[in-house]
Amino acid sequence: MTPKEIAHKVFAGQWPILSVGLVLLAAFGLVVAGYWRRGALVLAIGVGIASALRLTMPEDRAGLLVVRSRTVDVITTAAVSAAMFYIAWTIDPLGTS
Repeated sequence: MTPKEIAHKVFAGQWPILSVGLVLLAAFGLVVAGYWRRGALVLAIGVGIASALRLTMPEDRAGLLVVRSRTVDVITTAAVSAAMFYIAWTIDPLGTS
């Protein structure tokens, strides 16, 4: 196999975790830029996307999103997403964005 074929196989099989990773990178970029509340909200959305993908995709297609059983993965990621969203939405910004 050529390196191009290997890369295509790896990226094609792991697109769910890669797409969530891109959202998380955007969130961390916002945090570093000083927009920590917006970054926290985007982070919560990214974890929510991971939860939705884990819920809707079959185990053989979900790739690295599969950690434990579907029920445990979805409940855990949904709870983390909800908690992060609540905290980011309700905390006082203290003069920041």
